[in-house]
Amino acid sequence: MPFGKNLVKALKREPSGSPFTHNRFFAEEESRLNKKKIVSRFLYSQKVAPYVFILPFLLTFSIFFAYPVVNTVAMSFQKVSGGGNTFVGLKNYRQLMNPAFIKAVKNSVFYTVVTLCLMIPVPMLLAALLNSRLMSLKTVFRSTMFVPALTSVVVAGTIFRLIYGEMDGSFANQILHLLGRDTIIWLRKPLTVWTAMFSICLWRWTGVNMMYYLSGLQQIPEDLYESAAIDGASAFAKFRYITLPLLKPTTVYVLTISIYAGLAMFTESYMLFIGNNSPNNVGLTIVGYLYKMGWEQNNIGLASAIGCFLLVMVLIINLIQLCANGTFRKEP
Repeated sequence: MPFGKNLVKALKREPSGSPFTHNRFFAEEESRLNKKKIVSRFLYSQKVAPYVFILPFLLTFSIFFAYPVVNTVAMSFQKVSGGGNTFVGLKNYRQLMNPAFIKAVKNSVFYTVVTLCLMIPVPMLLAALLNSRLMSLKTVFRSTMFVPALTSVVVAGTIFRLIYGEMDGSFANQILHLLGRDTIIWLRKPLTVWTAMFSICLWRWTGVNMMYYLSGLQQIPEDLYESAAIDGASAFAKFRYITLPLLKPTTVYVLTISIYAGLAMFTESYMLFIGNNSPNNVGLTIVGYLYKMGWEQNNIGLASAIGCFLLVMVLIINLIQLCANGTFRKEP
């Protein structure tokens, strides 16, 4: 027992011939037990326990998100150099008013709008088909659609760069040859560049959004569809008046993450053009311009200003759409 061991240790510490002081030993033992009780009472307290559970999240959030954001905001008002940071006020933000950055913003907004028009209705319809009783091999179809999401963006970008290559032997040009068309240099003109970028987005993320919608569809009570069938509702009427309204929470979530993903797109464009230099900046995005300023030109202050601009832009757009969708509206 710990008590007996401590007693033996205390006896060994006493010099030979001196009286053993029981009071001192028991005082030490009582002090140790009291400390142990205080620690146990603290850890098992109902008031303290919630904070203990969320402590890992708070530490992770503070170190890897809050601190970098605050530091980025501070650097956006500074000229960052190896010799020290110099406060320059709004100079970095004024430098954003240049043709390259404006083109990057336009490209990112256009990419986001088009991908929203593709990545919400298409996965929703596929999920509705997959959830239908008439659909066979559901597991195979679900797995096949989700596999591209497991592929690295770098690998996906490399594959699609080969698909839309300039040579006659590229996959896209071979399809054109079968249709009697001439070879196209895909990654040189805006229309064909956007075709390649949207095809990457569809290929990689359709399965993910489809799984979100499939999860939402499976939460809809089957009784609603049976009641509608008894009333003579058609399949289109069921989809319009039952499925669409009850999928609203899922749609709002998909819309929110898709807005961020669209405005923050970078790797796909970078891999398509094997770098951050597309013809006439046709593939330049906000994050691509941030990368160019921060890492290629070592202008960390301007890159921080671009990051703050993107953060505020995403927050404003998402707050507007969340308010429009009634997310913050209190139900009566």
